[in-house]
Amino acid sequence: MKTVTGRFRIAGKWEGVSLLLLIFIAMPLKYFADISSAVAVMGMIHGILFPLYLIALVHLALVKKWKITCWLMGGLAGLLPFGTFVFESYLRKRDWK
Repeated sequence: MKTVTGRFRIAGKWEGVSLLLLIFIAMPLKYFADISSAVAVMGMIHGILFPLYLIALVHLALVKKWKITCWLMGGLAGLLPFGTFVFESYLRKRDWK
């Protein structure tokens, strides 16, 4: 949590988990079991975590002086299920450059 990459990793994992819970647990509960409160709760949690992920992404990108393509890949990763996990793996293979 003390480094820029550490904060990004934590933000990415929490955002990724919140998106997966929203899509694969809360949404089916809403549409198949008529429990709309699950989407309200997970939607709010995800709505808080997604901007935090974007802030961590921008901070890391500025510190590491990324090209615009890497910025866009990180932003897109936040919108796709499992995207943040794949993007973090990609960054680790590139040594976070």
